[in-house]
Amino acid sequence: MSGAFRLADRAARERAEEQLALAAARSARTRGRARPEPEDQLRTAYERDRDRILHAKAFRRLKHKTQVFLHPDGDHFVTRLTHTLQVTQVARSLATALSLNETLAEAIALAHDVGHSPFGHIGEEALDPYVAGGWHHAAQGVRIVEVLEDLNLTWEVRDGVRAHSWKITPPPSTREGECVRYADRIGYLSHDALDAVRAGVLRVGDLPARTRTVFGDPGSAMVGSMIDAVVAGTLSPANTGGAVVMAPDALEAMAELRAFMFARVYESDTAAGQKNVAIDVIRRLVDHHLAHPELIPASYRDTEADAVTQVVDYVTGMTDRFALATHDRLFDDTASLRMRPLLVTP
Repeated sequence: MSGAFRLADRAARERAEEQLALAAARSARTRGRARPEPEDQLRTAYERDRDRILHAKAFRRLKHKTQVFLHPDGDHFVTRLTHTLQVTQVARSLATALSLNETLAEAIALAHDVGHSPFGHIGEEALDPYVAGGWHHAAQGVRIVEVLEDLNLTWEVRDGVRAHSWKITPPPSTREGECVRYADRIGYLSHDALDAVRAGVLRVGDLPARTRTVFGDPGSAMVGSMIDAVVAGTLSPANTGGAVVMAPDALEAMAELRAFMFARVYESDTAAGQKNVAIDVIRRLVDHHLAHPELIPASYRDTEADAVTQVVDYVTGMTDRFALATHDRLFDDTASLRMRPLLVTP
């Protein structure tokens, strides 16, 4: 049966990458790792990065971190982990359709949210006063893979994690990183809208008419339409800049949907009702551990960092349920009981 198989080692896979588009990143020409390593016999550099991320503790913790709904009552709401898997699927679809490096896009997408704090972006607002210039989950994600877990990833993956958010400049240096930027927005807009309908916060008919005309209803139809719009925009002769872009009409419709979601879901009265509770939990945890740094486990501590950084590292690494349980234990409080299903920003 030996003739029924053929070895596809690293060299063969790197040769296959030469058939990708000119804009694609090649693993054989990576800018490298912080610490040089011997090459793997079978896997490319980006494949090794993907595998390391999948085995990382920070990746596993995503299953108990908020996407939109905190303590959801149903089993089908999106968590930070399922969001990450959805973003990965979209990023791979975009990269494949555009003949880019699918594995690089996959690795960046899998790691893009590992730096998130408890309670989604509310955590960023809670942590801003402790960090000069403000705290952002993308920078924390880079810190996790470079320092706290020291995965020694390639420069391209770390750059993609750094700049996966549209708020961050400069933008990603690779087209695969640009795919992840779009995939993240496609993932959270389409599935957060679906979750809001499931939770009774929205009805499908409430969505902007233009959104439904251009993309269809939330779910697979909307995801597919948004992917098609990015592929069409990128391959359009009008795209003279060579970047990964969405077709202009579709981009306007996406912006309208995003503004609607912020107004009706992310920044709604429902979300504001318990936002202060989540912020209070995080800040009390930070302040308590600043006063009692001995409570920080040695296994999750960068002893070379200043005290504030060590505490922020620890608190931001907590899952939602661990943060609530720790808060209630330390303060003999019942924050977890007051945390009914909560809406937060994506």
